[in-house]
Amino acid sequence: MRVRPVRAARAWWDRVRPAEGGFWQSAGAGVPGAVGGVPDGMAAATLVGVNPIHGLYATAVGRIAGGLTVDSQLMIVTTTSAAALAAGSALVDVAPEDRLTSLVLLTTLAGALMVVAGFCGLGRLTGFVSHSVMTGFLTGVSVNILLGQLDALTGTRPEGSLAIVQAWQVLRSPGTWDVPTVVVGVGSVLLLVLLARTRLAPFAAVVALVVASVGVWLLHAGSVELVSDSGAIPVGLPVPALPELGTFTLDVAVGAFAVAAIVLVQGAGVAESVPNPGGRRASPDRNFIGQGVANLAVGFMRGIPVGGSVGQTAVSTSAGARDRWAGIMSGVWVLVVLVALSGPVGAIPTATLAAVLAVASVGSIRLSAMATAWHTGGQSQVAMATTFLATLLLPVAAAVGIGAALSILLQANRESQDLRIVRLVPLDGGHYREEPVPRRLQAGTVTVLDVYGSLFYAGARSLDAALPEPGSARDTVVVLRLRGRASLGATAFTVLAHYADRLGEHGGRLYVSGVDAALAAKFRTVIDVRLHERIEVFPARAVLGESTADAMRHAEAWLVRGVETAPVPVVRPDGPVKRWWSRVRGALRRG
Repeated sequence: MRVRPVRAARAWWDRVRPAEGGFWQSAGAGVPGAVGGVPDGMAAATLVGVNPIHGLYATAVGRIAGGLTVDSQLMIVTTTSAAALAAGSALVDVAPEDRLTSLVLLTTLAGALMVVAGFCGLGRLTGFVSHSVMTGFLTGVSVNILLGQLDALTGTRPEGSLAIVQAWQVLRSPGTWDVPTVVVGVGSVLLLVLLARTRLAPFAAVVALVVASVGVWLLHAGSVELVSDSGAIPVGLPVPALPELGTFTLDVAVGAFAVAAIVLVQGAGVAESVPNPGGRRASPDRNFIGQGVANLAVGFMRGIPVGGSVGQTAVSTSAGARDRWAGIMSGVWVLVVLVALSGPVGAIPTATLAAVLAVASVGSIRLSAMATAWHTGGQSQVAMATTFLATLLLPVAAAVGIGAALSILLQANRESQDLRIVRLVPLDGGHYREEPVPRRLQAGTVTVLDVYGSLFYAGARSLDAALPEPGSARDTVVVLRLRGRASLGATAFTVLAHYADRLGEHGGRLYVSGVDAALAAKFRTVIDVRLHERIEVFPARAVLGESTADAMRHAEAWLVRGVETAPVPVVRPDGPVKRWWSRVRGALRRG
């Protein structure tokens, strides 16, 4: 019984082990990531509303655990502003003394949700998130973060739960600003912007932290808030702690779902932007599981939520990362910082951390992505604007829910609009010519129709509205070509059954051709042929058009047989009966 775990462990190690002779190169490539990750982790913790040291715990543990488990070898799993903002929004009503225990439970629960999502194969669902919705959400998150830093940059204490409300209170009351704090905050912003244009760009945040801390200490600026003012800074490595289930609330559960959704979508974006060495496509499900394992580990170490970071992954790859061990070693270096420099961390001004967040949030606003979504059309404009406003005016969890619902609605609406039906007219040589669908069917004819687009949900309703009207025409046959369809929803089956009934009311019939063999068999189990007897299915064949041609031959033969068995009317010199008899004779000659 012990053989399987040993084999599994060996297989895992063979997959993640460092390349021969490349370990020290990866260790060196992890240094810039660790340097940049320290201020980012501390700043992210301020968004959650906990001691910045918990951001460092998450930075170290998340990079190590995530690096050992995700399938994207270059992905850096660390703190992200969006996940931190979602967690902070969910815990905004929790008392400060209870926030850490609730945060540990939220992070652990989010990790468990990610692992379950990965094992359930939900990785493909990230492709259903609209680009416009994601652009609006991330832009709203960036603006929220920027507005939320004005109080720390000015040393004020505004009221209100929304960042936009707090920012308005700060801007309308400049008399309440603390001048030394404003000097530190503005100076940090200028230093970050200037260093971003130099070779010190990867270390700009660290330089700003050091310069601001030394400046405040030399000038004895007592009114400037420091990191240590928010609580004692523990020295050394993090101490494991189990989540307390007694802190479970609906807000914690909703926040965990929001964090999981944000992390999974962002992680999918990182995997697409940074492919594995050699071009192997990463498994989204394994990435889900890896990020979930990282959050479980971070939760046990009392850290804030983590996920795949676009910015930190870019820093790692630009520093020369070639495999997962660059990210793993960057986490190890952060542990070294925790052991050696926990004390100096308390002397960092909060305004400088706010400056790091403000500059990063402005840099994360992608004007090109917004322009692409805006120029795409009205649907994209509405989706982006709605998600952006929801993120600004509602809790992040609510904005995530609105974004998910909006993506589903947009997908269904696009599918319904993309549905198109054409009439196929047979030509010599087995070819077909596409023509517009007639509004009404003619009596005694076979009409062949081909369908493009999805037939699920609203698409099936669009099909119902686009099919030609049978009216009072008798003996009309429709051959509906559904080539390539492997499945249909209940709505589509209902639409086809009702259309067959409408044809059958006047002696007509519906033929369905080109469907998958398994779907063809399902027609008899889903549709009660005793009630909807005017429908016949022809499964797809290897040769394109063969099943449709076969359906046409059967339809024409059935039409002729129906005419032969019909009672012969009294023919008058003129009138509709004469015209009907002319069509019958023409059909007999063609047969």
